[in-house]
Amino acid sequence: MPSPFPGMDPYLEHGARWPDLHHRLIAYTSEWLRPQLRPKYVARIDERIELKPYGKELTGSSLVVKTPRQLSGPQVANGSPVTDEPQTIRFLDDERRVPYIQIVNVASGEVVTLIEVLSPANKIGRGRDQYFEKQDKILGTPVNLVEIDLLSRPTATYARFFELHSPHDWRYNICISRPQRRTSVEVYAIPLWDRLPRCKIPLLPEDDDAVVDLNSVLARCYEVGAYHLLLDYSKPPPVSLSKAEEEWLEALLLDKGMRTAPAPQ
Repeated sequence: MPSPFPGMDPYLEHGARWPDLHHRLIAYTSEWLRPQLRPKYVARIDERIELKPYGKELTGSSLVVKTPRQLSGPQVANGSPVTDEPQTIRFLDDERRVPYIQIVNVASGEVVTLIEVLSPANKIGRGRDQYFEKQDKILGTPVNLVEIDLLSRPTATYARFFELHSPHDWRYNICISRPQRRTSVEVYAIPLWDRLPRCKIPLLPEDDDAVVDLNSVLARCYEVGAYHLLLDYSKPPPVSLSKAEEEWLEALLLDKGMRTAPAPQ
C-alpha cells in the first residue's frame, strides 16, 4: 500500500520511525544510482561515528575502570586511618553510527561526491553544531556535497547560508554544492503538497550528472518498510503544520479514506 502523500509523508518524521527510514533512504538511493554510475564510479555506503559526550543526560552505559580492593578491618598508617578504595566508574559517550553515501572514482579511488541524508540529531543543539563543523570541512575540499533534508525546518543544510524565499511554503529541501562554484548552490525547496524531485547528483566536471528520483526511492522505502501498518493517519502528524497545511492534509486523508469526516452538528 503506498503512502497517501504525493511526496514526503510527515508521519514518517516521528522519532520512532525515522531511524529505520533513514537507513532505507541511504540503501535505496545507493541502489538507484548503481546502473548510472558503473563502470567509472561506485556508490559505497560508509558510516561515521558521532559521540554525544556525557553532560546533563546520563546514559545507561558505564565502564568500570578501577576495581576496589577487598574491604578489611581498621588499618592505620603513620597514625592516620587508611581508606578503603571505591570503584571508579566512567560514563561512556553515547556512540551513534551515521550512514552516508560516497561516490568513488574507481580508477583513482578518490571520493567524488558525498550524499548526506539529515537526521534530527543534525538539526538541534550540539549535534547541529557538529554537523556544521563537518559540513564546513567538506566545503573546503574538491568533493561535491548533496544534502537531503526530509525533516521539517529548521534547516541544517547548506541553505543555512542564505534565505529561501521561493516557494514561501517550503518544508523540505535538497542542497547541491559543487567545488567548482562554492559561491552558488542548487536548491530544491519542497512544500508538503509537492512530490519530491528527480534530483541531480554531480560527478566529475567532465561527466553528466546522475539522477535520483527521490519520490520513487521514498515509495520503495514505504512499501518495503510496511509503514502503512505502523502509521496512524487518524491522528495529527508529529510535526507542526501551518493552517493551510493542516487543511490540505485533512482534505487529502479524507479523500484517501484514512480519516472520517466529523458528523454534522
